[in-house]
Amino acid sequence: MGADSAGIDALVEGAVFAAREEDRQDARRRITESARARGIEPASIQGLYEAAGKGLYRGITVPAINIRGLTYQVARAVFRAALRREVGAFIFEIARSEIGYTKQRPGEYAACVLAAAVKEEFSGRVFIQGDHFQVNAARYASERDKELKAIEDLIRESVAAGFLNIDVDASTLVNLGRERLDEQQEDNSLVTARMTRFIRGIEPKGMAISVGGEIGEVGGRNSTVEDLRAFMKGYLKLLDSGVKGISKISVQTGTTHGGVVLPDGSIAKVELDLKVLEQLSNLARQEYGMAGAVQHGASTLPDDAFSLFPQGGTAEVHLATGFQNIIYDSPHFPGELLSTVNNHLLETYAAEKKAGETREQFLYKTRKKAFGDFKKELWDLPEDSLEGVGEALEKQFSFLFQQLNVVNTVDLVKRYVAA
Repeated sequence: MGADSAGIDALVEGAVFAAREEDRQDARRRITESARARGIEPASIQGLYEAAGKGLYRGITVPAINIRGLTYQVARAVFRAALRREVGAFIFEIARSEIGYTKQRPGEYAACVLAAAVKEEFSGRVFIQGDHFQVNAARYASERDKELKAIEDLIRESVAAGFLNIDVDASTLVNLGRERLDEQQEDNSLVTARMTRFIRGIEPKGMAISVGGEIGEVGGRNSTVEDLRAFMKGYLKLLDSGVKGISKISVQTGTTHGGVVLPDGSIAKVELDLKVLEQLSNLARQEYGMAGAVQHGASTLPDDAFSLFPQGGTAEVHLATGFQNIIYDSPHFPGELLSTVNNHLLETYAAEKKAGETREQFLYKTRKKAFGDFKKELWDLPEDSLEGVGEALEKQFSFLFQQLNVVNTVDLVKRYVAA
């Protein structure tokens, strides 16, 4: 049996915190049943992105939202904002690294998202994505087969949980020390092609999972048109005939994950190269039939930057740290708990503090780990705290939906994404 909207709170808590694995799995199964009974289905965004690649729509940038903690409550705020603005084109995602430090396996994450959809009486396609399923360059160099198998195992686990969108990130293997561009992108092309073939071999029958690639590591040098062509030449050569390729390409245009933190804890102004982003998006569509380029590390950009993404044809934008900041910096977040969190971070992760780094810089870059270390304490925040934080998040999601031009996209999603 499933659960009704009124009983979903207890069920999702069991899916996350039940003592026995079998009880957690049972709760997740019941959440999935309840969601499907209400027309809530995990889906691949592939059809929508193929339509963009054919020029059937334009001027829309899909927000991909990373939720590091309070996942059920944050996802509820996303759905509330989406329902009020008739938004259908939006993605929930979690990165390989985030799965580790937030202590959220794919099955738990998907259950929280689907439970939130049930709670807020949402219906329709729900896009859940594996973000930055990233190759560790050091492990790849020393134990290549073991590292690649670890990623394949994570992909298999994620797809089984309802992640029908996977971003493969082998940009860590780009070797700028090599002379020719094709040589620089060689390992990236090789691994991305391998993972694409693997995904096609395990995807649900009759469904094409949306697969993303990446040509420039976020925080590194900016990507170029020549980089993209070099990557795609190698990638397409390695794909078997008839195998569907990537639907989008992540690039570097000047951002860093979380932003650059100044000594006082504020975020430095980013020099975002929107011209390069637009050129890469156009090339991805016109020459390769993709939806366009993907912008990472965007949530800490100034508010007036977001409307520029749909204007420039950006396919997707990834957003994470800004929502984390809303939670921790909220006047509704209990001060005593915040002090406990900060003291814990300063003691537990002291070895990660760099020379010359201020206390504020250290806490800013480290507090993401508290989502895993204080998972139950955050879940059990007082109701008024959860309401205050949730309202602030909902307001920000509504703003981003409007700026990224995904308002009134429910019918667009229905047109191009199969149920």
